[in-house]
Order: sequence, then C-alpha cells, then structure tokens
Amino acid sequence: MRPGGRELSALSDVSPELSGPDLDEAVRQLVQNAKNGARGLSIASTEAKNRVLTSVAAGIRRGAQGIEEANLVDVEGARAKGSDAAFIDRLTLTGARIEALAKSVDEIVLLDDPCGRVIEERVRPNGLLVRRIAVPIGLVAMVYEARPNVTVDAAVLCIKSGNGTVLKGGREALATSTQLAAIVGDALEANGFSRSAVTLLPFTNRAAVRALVRLDGLVDLAIPRGGEALIRAVVDEARVPVVQHYKGVCHLYLDAGADLEMATRLVLNGKLQRPGTCNSTECLLVDAADAPRLVPPVLDALAAAGCTLHACGKTRELFPAALPASDDDWGREFLAPTLAVRIVDGLDGALAHIATYGSGHTEAICTPHATHAQRWRHEVDAACVVVNASTRFHDGGELGLGAEMGIATSRLHWRGPMGLEALTTMKWVVDGEGHVRA
Repeated sequence: MRPGGRELSALSDVSPELSGPDLDEAVRQLVQNAKNGARGLSIASTEAKNRVLTSVAAGIRRGAQGIEEANLVDVEGARAKGSDAAFIDRLTLTGARIEALAKSVDEIVLLDDPCGRVIEERVRPNGLLVRRIAVPIGLVAMVYEARPNVTVDAAVLCIKSGNGTVLKGGREALATSTQLAAIVGDALEANGFSRSAVTLLPFTNRAAVRALVRLDGLVDLAIPRGGEALIRAVVDEARVPVVQHYKGVCHLYLDAGADLEMATRLVLNGKLQRPGTCNSTECLLVDAADAPRLVPPVLDALAAAGCTLHACGKTRELFPAALPASDDDWGREFLAPTLAVRIVDGLDGALAHIATYGSGHTEAICTPHATHAQRWRHEVDAACVVVNASTRFHDGGELGLGAEMGIATSRLHWRGPMGLEALTTMKWVVDGEGHVRA
C-alpha cells in the first residue's frame, strides 16, 4: 500500500519527487503490480502476444508526431545542460528512427516464440518421459539511460518471451519514454492484458534504481544498459541477478596483406557510423610488418572524416599528424569520433593486446589469411568475434534477433545480444504412468 493507505494503481498516482521509505514503498508496489500483471503474458499463446506487438507497431506509427514532439522536449533539455554530441545522438528519435523502431517490432512478430520450446527430450530406462522446456524468466528490470528506443525494445521482447518488465529510464529521456510506454500499455490493454505487465517507473532520482534492484523475490533479473558508472552502480546495489556489460572496448586488427580498401571501409564504418554506441571500434591495431603500406592511407581517411587519432610512437612515425597516445588510451571507451591506434608484432601481438585491454565485447580482424582468421575465431575471448566485417554488426537486429535488451559481456546466464531466447529459462517436465522410485 502507498503511504496513507491508498494502493498505487497507475503511474499517475505517483509523485516523481518521492524519497526515502516512501519511494521504496512506491517502487515495491509498482513492481508488485507488474509481477501480478505479468502472469497473463507468461501463459499467453503466441498468437495473443503477436497481436499485442502488432498493436504496438501500429501505435508507434500512428503516434509518430507525438513521439517526435516529446523527444524534442528531451533533446532541448539535454542541450540546455550542455550534453555532448554522442549523448544527444543516443537520445534523439528522428522520423526515420521511429519508423525503424516500428519495423523492429514487426520483425519480432515474425520470430519464433521461444516459450514452450523443447530443449531436450528423452525416455529413461524405467519408461519416464523427461523433457526440458523453455519458459519465461518472470519479471525483468530494465535500467537504462538516454536511450528511449530501449523502452520499446525491452517491452516487446519481454512481451514476446512471456515476461513482465519494469522499465527505469534516464530522466533525460523521460518525456519520450513516457510517450512510448503509454503506447505499449494501450496495446496490452486493447488485447486483454494488464497494462501493468510493462511498467515504466516515473521517478527521476537514482535512489529508485537502488530500490528496484534490491527487490529479490519480485524482480527475477536486472539488465542495466548504459555507461559503465550506471552498470557498476546496479551491480553494487543489486540483490537480484544482473547481466553485466561494463563497456565496449572493441578492436579492429589489420593483418599483414589486408586489402587496403576493405581495411579503410571497415575502420571508417566501425568508428564513425555511430561513434556513441558500445559496438563502435575504439582501437585500431596494425601488423608492424605491413604498417608502412596500411597506416598512412587508412589514418588519412579517418582524419579527413573528422576522427581524432591517439597513436603510439611507431604509428606517429608513419603519420605524424596523430596525437601521442597515453597509457590510458589502451582499453578506453571513447564513445566519440576518437580512435586509439597501435602497431603490434603480428597476430600474436594483437591477441596479447586484446587479452590485456579488451572488454570482452567485440573483436574484429581484417585478414586475407584463412589460418589467421581461424586462430582469431578460436583464441579471442569476446562475446562476438568478427572476421572481415565491421564491429558494428554486433547488434541484435543485425544478427537476426529483431532487437535486443542489451549486450552481455558476462558469462552467466548469457553472452552477446540478449534477444528472445536470452529471456527464457527452463523447467523440467517429467511424465510417468504411476512410476515410483525404487
């Protein structure tokens, strides 16, 4: 119950300025409502869940103008606070991005329902039929920053996988997230489900995150998506399981003999297409044996495109315009049009550098050598290993998952983009005919 005895039945009942025990109780009540509402999704048919998603996509398209107007409020607020360009880019929803969001929902409708999938089936010697079956995790807490698209991605992935979700977005995107969450709620309600199954917490302070991730027994999994500080704060405070992804320090290694045109294309795309994302290339490694051929034209193309280069001494001998790299540049997530560049002693040198400075996110090689490509696939320890392609492909949509909750670099219970399958657990189902254990 809310302080004063009145039950929290909707977000409009809640003041975003609550603090202390009042805030903790308000969060608990909203999460309990979400847990109750999620039950309907956990037992829903694929057809029923897909009808909700179809309604969400239609609502996004129908409400595009209102979404843009709400987003403009958020963007103008962020600019007034002096937020950097990468932050503004993550926050902004253009007409094209809104349509892409709706299309991603359409794609999830077409994906197989992960729930009810028989993972394993066997008959024991005594005649018992034993199966492992995929089932929803339960209630997922999604904590994120200035990424309003995550409001929809998380909601629809959880709906399709039969999970409830509690969303805690950043205050910078609150107007946009509220607009999008209302569209999802309307779609749930119109199709016979409780709109509380997807609940957006309206609180603007970080104490709400602490209250949320300490609700063991209600929240089954927390997924933080944002900067390293946010993720570490969630991990430090949580009493529930957390999927971790601290940062994306992604490397591209140019092997001796690499095709110059391919190498240039991969690094330009990996670094500059959207430099504020976790799958952008943050460090370029080049084989010393071929550096005189590769370094000058590749770095010249990067500089011409507006990229700031922090380079080792050997690299600066070949490209003096680069700034000297500091020790802190290795293993650094710039999230900006800035790239660290280092010349290494062949494949072994690249593998050693990544083993020391990589974050386990995405590691790419540009190579003409099949044996080197195979060593890269086998020896690099990362959630995604890429051969002759951009690091930007480590993305749920690009890998055929429709969308993602985030990218996990931890090893339990998932690694890489978290799509539908990652939002399931399993249960054992045992069928007998009066069997008793001897």
